[in-house]
Amino acid sequence: MKIAHSPHPVDIYVGKRLRLRRTILGLSQEAVAKAIGITFQQIQKYERGVNRMSASRLHDFAKAMNVPITYFFEGYEEEGGSKGSHAPGMAEAGAVPFDYGQIASRETLEMMRNFYRIEHTQVRRKIAELIKATADGQLITDEKA
Repeated sequence: MKIAHSPHPVDIYVGKRLRLRRTILGLSQEAVAKAIGITFQQIQKYERGVNRMSASRLHDFAKAMNVPITYFFEGYEEEGGSKGSHAPGMAEAGAVPFDYGQIASRETLEMMRNFYRIEHTQVRRKIAELIKATADGQLITDEKA
């Protein structure tokens, strides 16, 4: 008799990153599945972390979605995963804890899709600086000027 167990936290995290990238690119599960040569049901299982990805499958996704393989693991340590060489609580100074729910919101994903449609790197960089300055409260408003 096979004992059912929960998906590993790394598999769940990698699946969330897969879904995030797919959504940012505006791709359906069917489109990604076709590009990789698998079924959309398999994409669903990967995104939920139910099925683990082999190294070759991870490579296929990275290539199809134009990201390095490391993309799928970025931020895992900050999420409370394997601490690796980082001591607990040693996040970047002033860093806000990562909230996957905020990133996965429709509003955020739409903003990210539109942001990456901007072809000029300099313009994207300036917009990113504006957003950071606004979030940090560093913008000078007309009232203060």
